[in-house]
Amino acid sequence: MRYAADMKQKLTIPAEFAGNRIDQVLAKLLPEYSRSRLKNWLDNHKITVNNEYWQPKDKVAGNETVVVDAEPEEETIDQPEAISLNIVYEDDDILIINKSAGMVVHPGAGHRTSTMLNALLHHVHQLKNIPRAGIIHRLDKDTSGLLVIAKTLVAHNYLVKQLQWRKISREYQTIVYGELISGSTIKTQIGRHPTHRTKMAVVDADRGKLAVTHYRIIKKPHNFTHLRVKLETGRTHQIRVHMAHIRHPIVGDTVYGGRMRLPKNASAKLIETLQNFKRQALHASKLGLTHPTTREWMEWEAELPKDMQELLENLS
Repeated sequence: MRYAADMKQKLTIPAEFAGNRIDQVLAKLLPEYSRSRLKNWLDNHKITVNNEYWQPKDKVAGNETVVVDAEPEEETIDQPEAISLNIVYEDDDILIINKSAGMVVHPGAGHRTSTMLNALLHHVHQLKNIPRAGIIHRLDKDTSGLLVIAKTLVAHNYLVKQLQWRKISREYQTIVYGELISGSTIKTQIGRHPTHRTKMAVVDADRGKLAVTHYRIIKKPHNFTHLRVKLETGRTHQIRVHMAHIRHPIVGDTVYGGRMRLPKNASAKLIETLQNFKRQALHASKLGLTHPTTREWMEWEAELPKDMQELLENLS
């Protein structure tokens, strides 16, 4: 353990954030600190706005003066670990990883070690100086596929802004229960489940954030559909929640899909295939972004992992 240095900072809120909540604005202006930490500082009067104490939900008008005067607090040092990474692309600014299913991206409760972050700190030592070791966005533990990592502060700030402005293209492939007739767009509000706080859910407008998911059909094995899904927004568990919402949950997703759904007259082989598939059938297959230094548009693709390929073969 170590103690973080005093956090004393003064900043002016840009006019473009007018109408947004102060906690949301601070999360964008101070991405190196978690939202929960910033909320805690607001609640405990460690942050003033125009020399006043604000509530997290208070909305800004723009041009307010914010002063952060936080006390030192104990932090955990994440340790480098020699864990293998599937590196798709790397240069001086960015790193593209094809994450395997089962790997946790960031340390948290129950997963303090053996995460992708620990592996990144070993692979690129200077990432210890970048917020969240340069991790710009996350994938669930049991979702495989492409992630971008920033290797410098300049790259990190640029990519965070791209993500906020919805300029990073993220495309997935998934296999869902049931046969969809055509592609479509799902547009709802997503927020914390009202009773199961570890889950997300489709909620009323005043309790969630806008979530937009586009999907197209790749193939329709009998009783199932193989989809290409593109995110317009990036809410927690967005694809999983949206697929369950339209009653076509992702195969293997026990959190949002409930019990395994066996089609009528399912063969012994199909039953065995579904029983042996132990994760949600979701893969981040394509990633596109503007390079933070060259300003060139770049794209990467990662083919379906072996377990999803075999699942499709056995469903056909």
